[in-house]
Amino acid sequence: MTADPGIRVLPNHLINQIAAGEVVERPASVVKELLENSLDAGCTRVEIDVEQGGIKRLRVRDDGRGIPPEQLALALSRHATSKLSDLHDLDAVATLGFRGEALPSIASVSRLTLISRGPGEGTAHEVSVGTDGELAPLRPAAHPPGTTVDVRDLFYNTPARRKFLRTDKTEFGHLDQVVRRIALVRREVGFTLRHNGRTVLELPAASEDPALVRGRLDAILGAGFGEQALWVDEQAVDLRLSGWVLRPAFSRGQPDQQFFYVNGRMVRDKLVTHAVRQAFSDVLHHSRHPAFVLFLALPPRLVDVNVHPAKHEVRFREGRQVHDFIYRGLQRRLAAGSLGSAMLPAVAAPVDDLPIGPPQESFTPLRTGHLGLRVTEGSAAHYAAGLAFQRPEASPAGPAAAPLPDTGATDSPPLGFALAQLNGVYLLAQNAQGLIIVDIHAAHERIGYERLKDAWGAGHIVRQPILVPISVQVSPREADLLEAQREFLERLGLVIDRLGPGTLAVREVPALLRDADLERLVRDLLSDLAVHGESDRVTTAVNQVLSTMACHGAVRANRRLTLDEQNALLRAMERVERADQCNHGRPTWVQIGHSELDRLFSRGR
Repeated sequence: MTADPGIRVLPNHLINQIAAGEVVERPASVVKELLENSLDAGCTRVEIDVEQGGIKRLRVRDDGRGIPPEQLALALSRHATSKLSDLHDLDAVATLGFRGEALPSIASVSRLTLISRGPGEGTAHEVSVGTDGELAPLRPAAHPPGTTVDVRDLFYNTPARRKFLRTDKTEFGHLDQVVRRIALVRREVGFTLRHNGRTVLELPAASEDPALVRGRLDAILGAGFGEQALWVDEQAVDLRLSGWVLRPAFSRGQPDQQFFYVNGRMVRDKLVTHAVRQAFSDVLHHSRHPAFVLFLALPPRLVDVNVHPAKHEVRFREGRQVHDFIYRGLQRRLAAGSLGSAMLPAVAAPVDDLPIGPPQESFTPLRTGHLGLRVTEGSAAHYAAGLAFQRPEASPAGPAAAPLPDTGATDSPPLGFALAQLNGVYLLAQNAQGLIIVDIHAAHERIGYERLKDAWGAGHIVRQPILVPISVQVSPREADLLEAQREFLERLGLVIDRLGPGTLAVREVPALLRDADLERLVRDLLSDLAVHGESDRVTTAVNQVLSTMACHGAVRANRRLTLDEQNALLRAMERVERADQCNHGRPTWVQIGHSELDRLFSRGR
């Protein structure tokens, strides 16, 4: 039996290797740490060269401030940083990196060379780390202003960890995603990524140029993202939420395009995920996932970024306030939809100048049509008769059709004026941008649904007593949670009494939910209250019923509409929230611009 060696201090090189386990999982982890250092150094351009997925070699070169020669060795020392000086700084971290462990940890599991030319230096200097963790003597090197970190043979001295790496292709895929995520938030910086000598990504700086911003979005997230995305810009007190959300009609089957940044740092946070999902709940099919690139800015003192070694997670000091701000901001933007932006593309103008708000109303109600919609007076009614196709029995010498309205006029509505009905299903309209195609049933369904929700929200709730109350057995803690929310639930039409420590009795429910699985509804409510402190289960269940009612009440396919009814439908779409998609997340209308029409017919070539 070996003697107990007792407590002893570990060698620095072994300490660094243990620390590397926190921040260096794979090549992608290395490039994240190095890019964050480059950005903190104020670079305007960064180049990443990768060989064999980053396992053989990974080099990051920037044009930032650089490191003075006398501090190069210090930069490779544990807990050495230029980004913190006292405890106050730790409470309000405003940089991407600060722990002072990344470089020495990376150096402990690779062959690392650091070359830098500091501000005002006439020549660069280089330092490397030996296999034993010792630094080689400082020597001059040829290098432009900035810094290069060259990492070779990752995990060469820790074979147990190297065997957990995947194929070169897989590792490069993770690395590529890290670069793209950082490039989304730092649009003022140019990025070049090369793999085995081949350029994979070339992104010029694009901070102020709308065309370059759209180009970067499309290059990173796929062609069309910039065109189909809605710009978000919401502010309240110390919080600002900006970025893009893809229109719900273009949602995805996987949550693979969800990027959320807090003060420029990409994070994964359950509170944020719940707020976004809740905002999309009424415009997205349950099996689909929203796509977004969102930036939350708040004072550093209100968020703790030092809760995870790799800083993937954060903790908000006022979590409920942040959750509600994100939820309500996104909900307002989705409610406005494309029409709320006056039909401007997401990045057709500098982001700070994009107008957001409901379209201006410029028509006077005239009468109610057969669809229950308001038919409007003015241009629509003025030319309606002349646009109708002549009946077969009409005389060839009959009156000429009235001219089309001036869709470029200042009082032209966003969705234009109706032209005709196609195949009994679609409505064709013309606006200043070109041709509008509307799915009549989907649009009418959304209009009816929003009106039913408005009536429900205005307090027109009918409660129905249950003849034999439904008993639900729960834990005492869950019963406490529900009892604390009793008043809120009663406003929603749900009356639940507590009969014992863990026994509940459902006595009244909203009349719309009389056929629902009430026990399951109560348990889902408790689950939400336990995790998030609130629940929208009742509202969601009611909305599902209202959606079904709206679907059955909407105009069916092959119903012939008069031109007045078609224009009434367009005007109602402009007034209603979430008019871009039906209750099931499908688009209600699409725009085909003049330039696209010209391309179809090879005009202007």
